[in-house]
Amino acid sequence: MLAVEALETSYGQSQVLFGVSLAIAEGQVVSLLGRNGMGKTTTVRSIMGIAAPRAGSVRFQGRELRGLPSYRIAQAGLGLVPEGRQIFPNLTVYENLVATAANRPGARSPWTLERVFGLFPQLEERRRHFGNQLSGGEQQMLAVGRALMTNPRLLILDEATEGLAPRIRAEIFASIERLKAGGLAILVIDKDVRALTRIADVHYVLEKGRVVWSGGSAELAANQDLQHRYLGV
Repeated sequence: MLAVEALETSYGQSQVLFGVSLAIAEGQVVSLLGRNGMGKTTTVRSIMGIAAPRAGSVRFQGRELRGLPSYRIAQAGLGLVPEGRQIFPNLTVYENLVATAANRPGARSPWTLERVFGLFPQLEERRRHFGNQLSGGEQQMLAVGRALMTNPRLLILDEATEGLAPRIRAEIFASIERLKAGGLAILVIDKDVRALTRIADVHYVLEKGRVVWSGGSAELAANQDLQHRYLGV
């Protein structure tokens, strides 16, 4: 579904990514791991066209995305839940959800308000509240719901549970499991290795802008040296 090959991205004279490659198949959950500052968010920004790669390829369902503006990449079927949530603070929950809603892929069972509220019942209770009146956990649920309302073929979550209370983190991961069960392909960045080895099929570890390891959950869970060396756990 998504094939990223030899991606190189710089900010000015400072190169951040050095030949990053990864792949995501239909219905697969893939995690991108690494300490802060290793290039995870830059990889996401490069995929979404927010940062402009200077070399490499980003192909989605056989179509080259590199060089396209971000809105065209989103229209191609990629939904982003950005780091920091970035919901609209002066719009209500309802308005945040419908603002970018679309069913461009022509899904037979598209994401609707009712489906999002079924995934996150708290949002239905708060549907008339403004974004800046929500807790951090509710804002993250809203950011996920907003992305789902675009009916993406691939959902990308950058720092899926950062700064959230344990109960809310568990709810977010439970929602990811439900989305996976529904066949949605997902790329997720998070620091909870234990949760990710339960949910994800494949993991990529970044160190200073390079993929230094990739493999399945059983391999990652068993490799304590790798976790200590690159993940700090």
